[in-house]
Amino acid sequence: QVQLVESGGGSVQAGGSLRLSCAASGSIDSYYCMAWFRQAPGKERDRIARINSDGGTTYVDSVKGRFTISKDYANSTLYLQMNSLSPEDTAMYYCAAHPGRFCPLRSFAYWGPGTQVTVSA
Repeated sequence: QVQLVESGGGSVQAGGSLRLSCAASGSIDSYYCMAWFRQAPGKERDRIARINSDGGTTYVDSVKGRFTISKDYANSTLYLQMNSLSPEDTAMYYCAAHPGRFCPLRSFAYWGPGTQVTVSA
């Protein structure tokens, strides 16, 4: 069983930065796809960044160039560095993990409880 716990959320002014962390416990190894999702009030939960088992990364256009996903294999921790934040980035942020080389769009096997990010103008 894999457990994920996010941390690092909070309130920040527009233009600021935050780094989210996701600590993974259980039988997780490099053969997992891991991702960050976010969900704003009244909107669907969308995948915004993912890193596959080979270390390849993809980002949704709205965060490309501002956010960076990375993974520390030694500590089983996933990160999301967020720069140049804007009020439109306000959302609950979730990390997710899925075993294997395939990265699903939404149907990840394991989810964290989420961490709130609020960006004020």
